[in-house]
Amino acid sequence: MGETVSERGSGTFHVVLAGLIAAVVGFTSSFAVVLTGLRAVGASDTQAASGLAALCLAMGLSALLLSTRLRMPVSVAWSTPGAALLASTGAPAGGFAAAVGAFLVAGVLLVAAGLWGPLGRAIAAIPAPLANAMLAGVLLSLCLAPARAAVEIPRLALPVVVVWLLLTRWAPRWAVPGALAVAAVGVGLDTPAGLGDALRGTSVLAAPDPVAPELALPAVIGLAVPLFLVTMASQNIPGMGVLASYGYRPSLRPLLGVTGAATVAAAPFGGHAVNLAALTAALAAGPSAGPDPQRRWIAGATSGIAYVVLGLLGGLVTALAGLAPVLLLQAVAGLALLGALTSALRAALDDAGMRDAAVVTLVVTVSGVSVGGVGSAFWGLVAGWAVLALTRLPAAVHSAPAAPRPR
Repeated sequence: MGETVSERGSGTFHVVLAGLIAAVVGFTSSFAVVLTGLRAVGASDTQAASGLAALCLAMGLSALLLSTRLRMPVSVAWSTPGAALLASTGAPAGGFAAAVGAFLVAGVLLVAAGLWGPLGRAIAAIPAPLANAMLAGVLLSLCLAPARAAVEIPRLALPVVVVWLLLTRWAPRWAVPGALAVAAVGVGLDTPAGLGDALRGTSVLAAPDPVAPELALPAVIGLAVPLFLVTMASQNIPGMGVLASYGYRPSLRPLLGVTGAATVAAAPFGGHAVNLAALTAALAAGPSAGPDPQRRWIAGATSGIAYVVLGLLGGLVTALAGLAPVLLLQAVAGLALLGALTSALRAALDDAGMRDAAVVTLVVTVSGVSVGGVGSAFWGLVAGWAVLALTRLPAAVHSAPAAPRPR
């Protein structure tokens, strides 16, 4: 028998609800990471608000376009590991304008990876342990923030950590949003003038604050290239894997073309990178979005619309975040990234033959060293490659039989 009108309406409700949940969870679980990263590379509060809004609009329009055109639940997100990279790298020489130039280059590289096969194959050839070790090194500095916050601002941080722990045990999907809500309540109670007075005069809507990009070689090498690599390795490739696990196998070319172009468009307004969702993709593509796989594209399109709305409210979101101590915001970001850190460490150390090279990549990346204005993420990957190449050299000649002595 065919599907009744009531059943079809119920199915539509559930698939729309799945899309809304995917957008809300994706936004609330990592927007603190994005704001932390943008401020670390020199963005002012208005520039950070502009970047957050630009990313949401780029994500939303990309998800809406891809889901409706491909009839697949394509979820799009900002690069959370990329934002963590910004936080660990710090402001490049040339300030935020140079960072914006790096964002632009990263977007061009994403488009090129989709259009030019050799580049995509070259990225795929990077050993997964080294890529994951670099990612783990990038994430580690932010993941230490909850411990520091618990000691330095215990009144605000400890309730956040406790709620996160409890929800991780009984409602993992809502652990980070719940922690964020507790942080917001704590900041509200801790604001002497009250939230109303503190936010008086704040614009609810985000105002675009374009920045003329500056193409500086150190920022391109130390920021754009690592940003491109972590976005491909930790977002786009896993995102394709999630779609494939639910039976959706779109061509990678249009996905990289659209998200790369969206990154290029968002860059002058402060957006760092747009890519396929990896963590929240299952919410729109899985059975929770409805029993009919042919209609789950509606969840992807709905999440896109929701991101557009959240982007338009970026001014209010950034103003609220600005009331919180920086360390508290970093602590929430660190809690949001602990799962990603666990996965990256496991993947980095799983291959015994590459373990030494992965550890070198990790420690150099964590060190925060900068050589010639180029950040530690790039040098960590270079050091790991060097160790890997050394371990694969032929054994020393001492294993050859000794020449006979003259009589």
